[in-house]
Amino acid sequence: MQIAILLYNNMTALDAIGPYDVLSRIPRATVRWVATEVGPIRTDAGLGLIADYQLDDVARTDVLLVPGGKQDEAMRDERVLSWIRDVHQHTRYTTSVCTGSLILGAAGILKGVKATTHWYVHPQLRRYGARPVRKRVVRHGKIVTAAGVSAGIDMALQLTGRIASSAVAKTIQLGIEYDPEPPYDSGSLEAASLPIRWLSRVAMLLYSRKS
Repeated sequence: MQIAILLYNNMTALDAIGPYDVLSRIPRATVRWVATEVGPIRTDAGLGLIADYQLDDVARTDVLLVPGGKQDEAMRDERVLSWIRDVHQHTRYTTSVCTGSLILGAAGILKGVKATTHWYVHPQLRRYGARPVRKRVVRHGKIVTAAGVSAGIDMALQLTGRIASSAVAKTIQLGIEYDPEPPYDSGSLEAASLPIRWLSRVAMLLYSRKS
């Protein structure tokens, strides 16, 4: 099982690392970190990740994962978009986390597809012909999209259940002790209070403007 995770500058680390920590535990799975060039990539928080492969090195993969973050530059990079389109033709699953779905949309593969993304940019999915669904994980055929950041772990566990078995997925879930007990009931728009929604929108606006 070959898994390719796209890396690009200013991506969000957990969008990739969360699913990686699940998918890499699938028996006989191999993960390849792919970017436009081999070498270090800086996330939106300054963490350094290393791409071991450049786009041309990975023509096919069973699973493609596109993380989100500050994705505007990646969405304008035709090298990235062309690679996604080419690889998508042969994947078993093409997936995204958070705003990574907007990159899939920019590549033209979400037309008529049910998809989700981070709540802050959810309406933007329609620009790419997608059919937005307000769920944590949405599967439409072989395209699987996850909502914001932490939802990538949920997506990866669901994917593991399909690729391997529910027993393997449950074993991995126990191994990483994924049993969330959030200290606050504020992890969704539906649960958050109006003041928290307002503060979060301001924070997201400042995040998007920060270089």
